[in-house]
Amino acid sequence: MTFYEDDSVVPELIMRMEGDKIDDGDNSEGDYVNLRDENGAGERCNLCGFYWGFGWSVLWYWVKMALMFTFFGLLAAACVMWVGPFFMDKEIIPIINWETRTFSTPVLAVLLFASVALFPALLLPSSPSMWVAGMTFGYGFGFLLIITAAAVGVSLPYLIGSLFLRKIQGWLDNYPKRAAILRAAGEGNWFHQFRAVTLIRISPFPYILYNYCAVATHVKYGPYLLGSMVGMVPEIFVSIYT
Repeated sequence: MTFYEDDSVVPELIMRMEGDKIDDGDNSEGDYVNLRDENGAGERCNLCGFYWGFGWSVLWYWVKMALMFTFFGLLAAACVMWVGPFFMDKEIIPIINWETRTFSTPVLAVLLFASVALFPALLLPSSPSMWVAGMTFGYGFGFLLIITAAAVGVSLPYLIGSLFLRKIQGWLDNYPKRAAILRAAGEGNWFHQFRAVTLIRISPFPYILYNYCAVATHVKYGPYLLGSMVGMVPEIFVSIYT
């Protein structure tokens, strides 16, 4: 039916209500409201296309993640099986043998202490020196030598970092998510800071970087030093055993 009002044509709007019978060719009886227009089918198609595209994007995301983890897993396996042993045989072991043959035991102890104490401040790894200490002095004296030198090794960057406090804080502000854990270590009381520093040392967070970043998180020197010593004990024993 069409209504005429002010010389304009008003189309009829068909609605289905509960209990109404509408004879529109299919003799159906509905318990719902059905507002039909000529664009309804197109809107349903667009909605189906949206869900289809969303599901495909999620699937493609997980496919990319699986490929990325597979690639890095194969790369790590290659490093462990071929690159690591080759580098150890050609570089590390000859240097260790040269050090043990060239220097006497007291001189070697001084060199090892100096390397473990100074290398972290220079952003250099000190694990080879720990290996030599374990080979030369064993578990007992080797552990005492390393832990004493490590106390100096974590203190120097802390003191040096205080001179560049604003620059380090600016660098942490550029990476807020990664710096959130480090900033949490500077909150709370003495015991909370000690526990947080210990957990950071045990975690895979880069050891050398945290030495300089710790002062920017306002952690006190006492819990920083003690937490570092406790957190480094497993690493020291693994290095000596290696």
